[in-house]
Amino acid sequence: MLVHRAQSAFDSVVAGDPGFPLVSYSLRPTSSAAKMSKLDQILVLDPPCDLKFKGPFTDVVTTSLKLKNPSDKKVCFKVKTTAPRRYCVRPNSGVIDPGATVVISVMLQPFDYDPNEKSKHKFMVQTIFAPSHVSDMDALWKDAKPDDLMDSKLRCVFELPSENDKVNDVEATKAATVMNFAKGDSAVVSASADDAEMKKVLEKCKRLQAEMNKLAEENRQLKDDGIRMRKMPRSDHMTSNSTTLLGREASTASLPSLLVVIAAIFIGFFLGKFIL
Repeated sequence: MLVHRAQSAFDSVVAGDPGFPLVSYSLRPTSSAAKMSKLDQILVLDPPCDLKFKGPFTDVVTTSLKLKNPSDKKVCFKVKTTAPRRYCVRPNSGVIDPGATVVISVMLQPFDYDPNEKSKHKFMVQTIFAPSHVSDMDALWKDAKPDDLMDSKLRCVFELPSENDKVNDVEATKAATVMNFAKGDSAVVSASADDAEMKKVLEKCKRLQAEMNKLAEENRQLKDDGIRMRKMPRSDHMTSNSTTLLGREASTASLPSLLVVIAAIFIGFFLGKFIL
């Protein structure tokens, strides 16, 4: 009967985060008979006794609680607290496989911290061996026998950062800022050098393209002149001039091909230098 009364003291209360409700429990003492009938906690808790929260408490402060299952059976767990509106817990319940570990995030909501006020907040991790088939967790906890339940209690401890911690944090922030600034400068210099090389390569490509266009135009003009000369009446003088013109045309026609090869070599050289 005493055990039943002690278990009935647990009331379901929604925490600050609607998606992660916690369950509160009272600090009502249990009888020695109830203590003797309870099983030892099967899970290994880290930390085992105190949940430490380091300020300042003007923002959400998060600490971690590890639950390890060293047994060869699945274990169901549930997290309860005496101050459900001050904390959010993720996850606040679940099943741990044999040999597995679950990391629980306990988030303390912002509040006005008074160093002279002693924290009375406590957490309790309640566990039970999971049956072979778990379908309804709520029904499992509701129908659980008090003798099958195991629990561990943890005390909440609030700490303010020391002066050394503040100095170290400031120095770490300054060092990170300097490193980020140096990385930014090197990136800017590298980008500027790359842009300059690219501009040079593009300018050379434009000049080579203009020369190739000019030579192509001269080649086309010479071809037109050759066609007109071939259509004119033949004579020894014209034949001589035509032969000279055709020879010049042939030599000129081979010139653009040579320039194309040279241009390709230059472009490949500068692009390879830029990429490497």
